[in-house]
Amino acid sequence: MQEDDNSELLAVRRNKLAEMRSEGFDPFRQNWDQQYTSAQAKKLFSDNDDIEVSVAGRIVAYRLMGKASFIKLLDRDGHIQLYISQDDIGEDEYRNFKKLDIGDIIGAKGKLFKTKTGEITVRVDGFRLLAKSMRPLPEKWHGLTDDEQIYRQRYLDLIVNQESRARAFKRTEILKEIRKFLWSREFTEVETPMLQNIPGGAAAKPFMTHMNVLDHDFYLRISLELFLKRMLVAGFDRVFELGRVFRNEGLSRKHNPEFTMIELYQAYSDHRGMMDLIYDLIQHLCKTVLGKTKLTRYDGKEIELSGKWREETYGNLVIEATKDGHWFSRTKEEKLKACKELGVEANPDQEDYEITDDVFGKLVEPNLIQPTFVLELPKELCPLAKLNQKNPKLLDVFELCINGQEIAPSYSEQNDPFIQREMFEAQVGEEIQNLDNEFLLALEYGMPPAGGMGIGIDRLVILLAEADNIRDTILYPTLKPLTD
Repeated sequence: MQEDDNSELLAVRRNKLAEMRSEGFDPFRQNWDQQYTSAQAKKLFSDNDDIEVSVAGRIVAYRLMGKASFIKLLDRDGHIQLYISQDDIGEDEYRNFKKLDIGDIIGAKGKLFKTKTGEITVRVDGFRLLAKSMRPLPEKWHGLTDDEQIYRQRYLDLIVNQESRARAFKRTEILKEIRKFLWSREFTEVETPMLQNIPGGAAAKPFMTHMNVLDHDFYLRISLELFLKRMLVAGFDRVFELGRVFRNEGLSRKHNPEFTMIELYQAYSDHRGMMDLIYDLIQHLCKTVLGKTKLTRYDGKEIELSGKWREETYGNLVIEATKDGHWFSRTKEEKLKACKELGVEANPDQEDYEITDDVFGKLVEPNLIQPTFVLELPKELCPLAKLNQKNPKLLDVFELCINGQEIAPSYSEQNDPFIQREMFEAQVGEEIQNLDNEFLLALEYGMPPAGGMGIGIDRLVILLAEADNIRDTILYPTLKPLTD
């Protein structure tokens, strides 16, 4: 954290504020009519017209030149240059102007002109201090390697790091376009409970809280799935929710305990229909947000999102990674021995399918850089999906992997209430209290055949914003609390 090691600078700024107040001016009681953003003002410029604009923002650069000065103002659209001259605003006002500091927020008005270097600039004929910055901004932020300070004081990062700022706005555009795309496909957006009696829809450790009014423990949701499927039962044939999900698990480049995802369900579709939908959605985002289909990873590798995406089965990918055509007929002990030779940590107490999934997670998924639909997963991995009719040991599902991580899993949704109960009971084992009987009751009223899909928004933004880390895509990632 930023400590008071700049005590002299802090004292100077506090003295300036005290002097202003003693003269009857309090910057924190001011407002301004911001008629244009920086981008809007620049678009108005014409060589033949005297156009007056009113802008507002934070001072991020300051060049004092005797009786005239240039400053850079930052607003939501970017930067605009201001030219302030004693001849234009008078000696007293120019004296007040010179008391401003980098970081102060001001409003200014004046006519647009173009400098000799071709930069559109506001010739200021009036300004007002709107908020005094009591702390100096970081001077060499781009050279700062303290990720902790960047993530904890994200507001500073967004002020001075234009890459972070652009990424934040890009995330907003991505979310907006996802909604527009789904609305255009006649999906209905709904909201479902974050506090749930039973954490269902995924295999993850939940967060728990206590509700005083009911004197009952609740879980923060780990998935959106089971309540959205109730909407299919209710006759909402195309439904989605974009919301927060909470999993009390690890922190990594790919994981944050609190994250954003979208889940969607379409009646009279299946996982193949979802393959078409996610392909069309990402093409839409490439067109509307990025303006390109070829992306560059943090390590320089390129990802091409256009064209036909690869399809491969889970089993073939595992065999390819282990170089063992008989992997799935091996005993558990043989697989554990092979894992050791392959450098994959596997817990001997795990089930056979979990050992294989460790191999997939360590040796397969990180190498799926180009878009790949991974098909036909083992039935134990997805108790909410339909069994493959040709091979009931497999599921009609896919995992879309891009950039070495899962972006979107999808199922042909299980709508047989009796098979669903059997698969739930196998999943919960002796912890029968975790069986979601309310969902099973809803399923008994009849749910149409459907395709469903979840999309990890943070991971999608990592991909589309060409970021390195999930923390770079979340404004305020989970951090350990500061200690005294």
